[in-house]
Amino acid sequence: MTNRGVGIGMKITGMGAALPEKVITNEDLTAFMDTSDEWIRERTGISQRRIGGTTSGLAIEAGQKALDESGVDPLEIELLIVATTTPDYIMPATAPAVAHELGLDCGAFDVAAVCSGFAYAITVAQGYLAQGLTKILVIGADTMERITDYTDRGTGILFANGAGAAVVEADETGEGQILGWDLGANGKYVHILYSEHDDTMVMDGKEVFRQAVKVMRQSTMKTLEMAGLTVDDVDIIVPHQANVRIVESAWKKLGFSMDKTLMVLNETGNTSAASIPLCLDRGLSQDRIKTGDNVLMLGFGAGMTWASVLLRWNGITTHTAGF
Repeated sequence: MTNRGVGIGMKITGMGAALPEKVITNEDLTAFMDTSDEWIRERTGISQRRIGGTTSGLAIEAGQKALDESGVDPLEIELLIVATTTPDYIMPATAPAVAHELGLDCGAFDVAAVCSGFAYAITVAQGYLAQGLTKILVIGADTMERITDYTDRGTGILFANGAGAAVVEADETGEGQILGWDLGANGKYVHILYSEHDDTMVMDGKEVFRQAVKVMRQSTMKTLEMAGLTVDDVDIIVPHQANVRIVESAWKKLGFSMDKTLMVLNETGNTSAASIPLCLDRGLSQDRIKTGDNVLMLGFGAGMTWASVLLRWNGITTHTAGF
């Protein structure tokens, strides 16, 4: 295989999204905890979330939609990367089963970086494009319901299930390009958000908020520095959908505008690794992303992990599937 070099271009040629059918509204949660619709919306920006399905099932649905839109034959896909923190089994990984159901014949593995997972996976895909691959399927899928206690007001109002997928291809023109990226982790903060085997999540909400705002700013600045660009050069921002107040607080420090920010949190809740691709899917269906746009993907989550990727867009600009 010819090594194409680290400067090989990247473009997203197909997107897909999947959400379970069952909706839990804020009003529904009042039967399980002392809360209200107003209290939840004011503090998180969430009105509803989806539960049901399996991680592999949602990943397959989103992946098939992305393949259909791209027009890529499943046998042309050379690698599958599934970002998830809620695999169907402790072993094996979720990706091989997803690959089988989609008719792929390639390597398949999971990336476990929780809410940063999709951004991590995109940078991994870039590395394989640099080594000569041309078509990669990247999926972010989580069923956070499995580790969420819906009687706990700290976590039960936030987390939900979903999946988003992208067909990533080498861009021979070089117009589509990762201009800058940053990955990070700090195990000192494992204790602020975690789940033991066969148990539900434990979260220190105030500390997660504080650390998330901090790392979003730091990671964004590192990525922009690598790209040789400024905050003003970013056209579209696709942040992990955890809490709208976290995003607003980080943006005040960075100088970003909410007008440039894609959000689906109101409808989906926190879907972990699925949230960034779900946002991309929505943005494309609303004609928010155009050729040449500098699109910043920004994730943060348990670990504590974080990741930012600045992609100059040369992929699809029309998208009707949506969710």
